[in-house]
Amino acid sequence: MWERIKAYRCLWLLAIGVVAADQLSKAWINTNLPFNAYFPPHNIPVIPGFFNIVHVGNTGAAWGLFTDKSYFLAILAAVTLLAIFLFRKHLLLKESPTQICFGLLCGGIVGNLTDRLLYGHVIDFLDFHFGSYVFPSFNLADSAICIGVGFYLLYSLKESKKESS
Repeated sequence: MWERIKAYRCLWLLAIGVVAADQLSKAWINTNLPFNAYFPPHNIPVIPGFFNIVHVGNTGAAWGLFTDKSYFLAILAAVTLLAIFLFRKHLLLKESPTQICFGLLCGGIVGNLTDRLLYGHVIDFLDFHFGSYVFPSFNLADSAICIGVGFYLLYSLKESKKESS
């Protein structure tokens, strides 16, 4: 059993690190900002007019998709983690680049799943404004998921180019 865990150590370490950073940051938000602290004086302007720390709950997915479907999204997250485990050989998870990608992805999924199970919503706190456009608030788990998926797409494209050469 330890050999199997050791074979995926990069994935495990990165996933655990993402979950820890995500949950610690959300605990700080829960402790220091009231819920729905989006506007002054309750938010924290980091770069005025561009970046604020807020405290909002998201019962959906990115960009307001599936609003009020938090439990459905929790089930989807659990099924996704199970699928990654079951198809780990097909996903080439013993390779370091894919372990990095899926470590970020799995850590982010577990971080947001933890919120959904504990609070019924995901805690979002990073809030960016680009002129009059307000980017949807997000958290460290969301960032890890996006970066993991992005890296995996780039890695897959690079690998498919190698195979076609």
